[in-house]
Amino acid sequence: MAECGRKGLSLLEEARSRYESLQISDDVFGESGDDSSENPFYSTSGDSNSDNYTESNADDARARETRSSQSCGPPGSVSNGQAQEEGWTDALQDISIPHYQDTHDIEFTSFCRYLNNLDMKFAAGPTQKMPATATAIDFFQLFVPDNVIQNMVIQTNMYAKKYQERFGSEEEWTNVTLAEMKAFLGYVTSTGVNRCESVLSIWSSGFFSNRSIALKMSQARFEKILKYFHIVAFRSSHGGSHGLYKIQPFLASLQQSFSSSFRPSQTQVLHEPLIDEDPVFITTCTERELRKRKKRKFSLWVRQCSSTGFICQIYVHLKEGPGPDGLDTLKNKPQLHSLVAKQLCQNLSGCNAIIFTGPSITSLNLFQEFEKQGVYCCGLLSTRKSDCTGLPQSMLMNTESPQQRGQSRIKMRGNMSIINWYNKGNFRFLTNAYSPTKEGVIIKRKSGEILCPLAVEAFAAHLSYICKYDDKYSKYFIFHKPNKTWQQVFWLTISIAINNAYILYKMSDAYHVKRYSRAQFGERLVKELLDMDDCSPTQ
Repeated sequence: MAECGRKGLSLLEEARSRYESLQISDDVFGESGDDSSENPFYSTSGDSNSDNYTESNADDARARETRSSQSCGPPGSVSNGQAQEEGWTDALQDISIPHYQDTHDIEFTSFCRYLNNLDMKFAAGPTQKMPATATAIDFFQLFVPDNVIQNMVIQTNMYAKKYQERFGSEEEWTNVTLAEMKAFLGYVTSTGVNRCESVLSIWSSGFFSNRSIALKMSQARFEKILKYFHIVAFRSSHGGSHGLYKIQPFLASLQQSFSSSFRPSQTQVLHEPLIDEDPVFITTCTERELRKRKKRKFSLWVRQCSSTGFICQIYVHLKEGPGPDGLDTLKNKPQLHSLVAKQLCQNLSGCNAIIFTGPSITSLNLFQEFEKQGVYCCGLLSTRKSDCTGLPQSMLMNTESPQQRGQSRIKMRGNMSIINWYNKGNFRFLTNAYSPTKEGVIIKRKSGEILCPLAVEAFAAHLSYICKYDDKYSKYFIFHKPNKTWQQVFWLTISIAINNAYILYKMSDAYHVKRYSRAQFGERLVKELLDMDDCSPTQ
């Protein structure tokens, strides 16, 4: 028994060692347990429940494969003969991709080349060193500085003036100040800390009331600011046709600050982050309210550092109305998602980054186009969701002979590999970022060690960290739910900015002075935005 225990422990240690070699941070986001998986492939602890997740996904996979085997393969896929003519072969060869090049500045790029010559790799992290005395608002204002908030003040006052000229003046109204706008942001942000859906509950006598911060501003004053709050008060005479014109300058500023303040790792993920709803409030909604809540008029996509959770770039796509690059005219989802992926990766050209994608983005044409730009990919394939154009049908359909767990088939064309890996169902991958000749391993609670190609292990390991981030991120989403789409996007991106600020805080010297949890960091930020003397978090 002791020998079996030692063997099991050694397997877990090997898995964790590989996990670290893939440059994934142990716990940058904070407050996690030993297991960072919750995905169908990978687990680094013995009590993971990921096997159950796998079985449910495998059932779906079998159903899709059965439907696929009854036809000639997914649309766009090629027959065996045509695949052979186009260069798909069972003969595998080792590949390697160039070292990752960061493009923030010449000095850092030279340093990266020096590390590469020593066969070393740099870690992801902030581009500027924050002092140990930096507070929560200092990290937040890396993304939302005073000049951005001052613009909100100007635009809100302009809108209030125009509104009152048209509908009648309000004697009790006075122009908003910078301090009041910060307090306004603090009040709405507090709904993500206290999980309170209505920000007005702060001034109530109910469960979510908060007398300590309610005294900083009256409810009547807050409601007036909420009524007139704007980032862009009026439509521009040129360039103002975009549906999000009222928030576009803020999104551009936020994007610039994300890019300039953080150096991501080589491995990054394109996905739609989890925007969770509190089940307590969902159960209290009427059926009509629930249907209305589900009709979000936009989708949010991000490019996220898979070793820290830092969101490097955001892209908002309106589901209705005109959009850039003709996205509104695309009815084919893979084509739409392909264009979204190009928008998110437009700044990665020549960096030799590795991008992980879900089935709706994964496609041969997109990966080949990215490779020409020095961007490499590893994506999960689905015969139902993916664009399978140019892929061999034999790799997308069921085999008649029974398969064993860990068994895989691989075909290769140039640097591109398509992998069919069996684990209680077939999982398919397309990649040009990992050599098909190299093997990895998956550790499962029930099944022990399962062999797999290295691309499968890498995909599972990096996606597991994003799953952990999503679990944490959804807990601190600002719960204030405005009706206007641009306001929904604004508060969502503010939530992202705060989470990014916390990641930078955890990677700074300030974290070693006072180790705040994510909840404490959010509470401290609220008090600092309200300029309260006592900024210590509630223990």
